[in-house]
Amino acid sequence: MFVLTADQVDSRSSADRVAAMIDALNSGPIHPVLSADRTAGDELQILVEGGADALALILHLTRTGQWSVGCGAGTVNSPLPGNIREAAGDAFIAARKAVDRAKKRPTRFALETEPATAPAADGEALIDLLLALRARRSPEGWELHDILDGTDLTQADAAQRLGISPQAVSLRARAGELRTEQAALEPLARILDQLGSVKPMTPGGGS
Repeated sequence: MFVLTADQVDSRSSADRVAAMIDALNSGPIHPVLSADRTAGDELQILVEGGADALALILHLTRTGQWSVGCGAGTVNSPLPGNIREAAGDAFIAARKAVDRAKKRPTRFALETEPATAPAADGEALIDLLLALRARRSPEGWELHDILDGTDLTQADAAQRLGISPQAVSLRARAGELRTEQAALEPLARILDQLGSVKPMTPGGGS
């Protein structure tokens, strides 16, 4: 399983964004194991099961630069409580370490297991590359990304919506590395699945 802990950047001098993000996560397309909730003044957590969902949340939370995001992969104590604030396990310990590291990293992201493992470090490095690619994307590139993301629309369809030529859309897609990102999503999700594919732990360490 995967615990995502997100800490709002510069919360002392900006408006509180936690409540709005919690609403967005809990009403979005991802169905969490435990819903997002505020776990501290400027921090939220959410628990998901699959690598694809964890990666989607990482990309969503890191997009604006307004959050430091820690992902902890591993075991979660069972039975699960009704609220994430009452949950525990190695994934939660790892997420705490991850978000603390994320605050000091250029991508504002970190991935941890408990104990730390080389595959987690490898996964973090690869996700960093994707986040660096996305950080260079122009507003026009993001506009095209948002039109195409999660739909069956083609670039020709996007050209019609944007009122520009297919050639201009192709240039936007190439400059924004949209195909590169799309090609990376499934491999990265598989890497995360390998880190998170452990059974929940019962209190006391049994399975």
